[in-house]
Amino acid sequence: MIFLIVLSLLVLAWFGAPLFTLILSVAIIGFSVQDVDLTVIPIEFYRITNTPLLLALPLFTFSGYLMGESNTSHRIVRLSSAIFGWLPSNLVLITLVTSALFTAFTGATGVTIVALGALLYPALKQSGYSEQFSLGLITTSGSLGLLLAPSLPLILYVVIVQQLDLDQSISIKQVFLAGILPTLLMIFSLFLWSIWVTRKTPIKRSKVSFKELTAALNESKWELPMPFFILGGIFSGVFAVSEAAAITALYIIIVEVFILKEVKISQLPTIIQQSMTMIGSIILILACALAMTNYLIDAEIPVLLFEWINQHISSPITFLLLLNVFLLVLGAILDIFSAIVIMSPIIVPVAINFGIHPVHLGMIFLANMQLGYLTPPVGMNLFIASYRFKKPIFDIYRSTIVMMLILLLCVLIITYVPALSLFFIE
Repeated sequence: MIFLIVLSLLVLAWFGAPLFTLILSVAIIGFSVQDVDLTVIPIEFYRITNTPLLLALPLFTFSGYLMGESNTSHRIVRLSSAIFGWLPSNLVLITLVTSALFTAFTGATGVTIVALGALLYPALKQSGYSEQFSLGLITTSGSLGLLLAPSLPLILYVVIVQQLDLDQSISIKQVFLAGILPTLLMIFSLFLWSIWVTRKTPIKRSKVSFKELTAALNESKWELPMPFFILGGIFSGVFAVSEAAAITALYIIIVEVFILKEVKISQLPTIIQQSMTMIGSIILILACALAMTNYLIDAEIPVLLFEWINQHISSPITFLLLLNVFLLVLGAILDIFSAIVIMSPIIVPVAINFGIHPVHLGMIFLANMQLGYLTPPVGMNLFIASYRFKKPIFDIYRSTIVMMLILLLCVLIITYVPALSLFFIE
């Protein structure tokens, strides 16, 4: 019977059934087998509405979409160039930093490649970098900001973990702080490798220009307060994350629509529709996944899974290594939001039993998912870059392979050096 059910779900998945229907089917079938009243499912749906962090997701998503429609990317690039232009391989560092910041605020790696690629790809080639290096750098940089606040995957991970009622709770402040050093590790690892690999390439350096810096700061004066709204307000306790998201959304509307006038009022309904469609699908999957999680907990699946793993794996080091392999494969075949929603409720309780801090686990999870965007054969960033730059997909593979291996090394460091993630919270 169970075999037929699993087979039926696989067939439905093969023919393109929506993910939320498959997840919900597992919950319905599981509760039915246990003779549990199915009213627990709508109760679970209602329970998620009482999650304070949930309101931040659509608001930050809307803010990111609105920024993507404006010229924010141009201003970030100019400001980064004014600050880092005097350094060796300055354009590489500008690409890495601006991509990380843009991804953190927009919450989408594809948007970063499309928006910044148009600016940075020609600039890299004109500066003397090879086409292969330029393609690889932009494609790889596209997902660097997923561990930085206020990245949507970070918030979503905290929402899910807080729903699990674990003995070891986490807060959004902890996770926001935890992503700083891992992100810096990845940025500077790629930067140092780029300096080495392009050491024989004559690269122009900009002179320090306080005039240009002042002009860039003045041009970016409306974007610069945003980190203070979000991070300063949250960490000072002035307002909660959901309130920070609301203030950010209102601020960006005022700036982009009424002050800078880069987005027309007539565009707002379309932007709202696009952003809410995206986040609505995530919340729907999240609600169904929490119902499934309720069933899994009732059926003691995490406990059974831990006991099975414990029989075959006794070392946390080995467990983390296998977890990395599993997450890399998962990240290559599933988008980051679906992966977080489906797998976090299963992995987090097992990892805690191995003595792994849930904040540290979140960094491991998201770092692997970030790398999954670059993992052949189906890494999403590879196809987006191929489409954006009109290059064969195998050229994109070749351009990213070394940088992907560098990021893989960074993921292993993040995995086995927990102090890197926990430095600011312990």
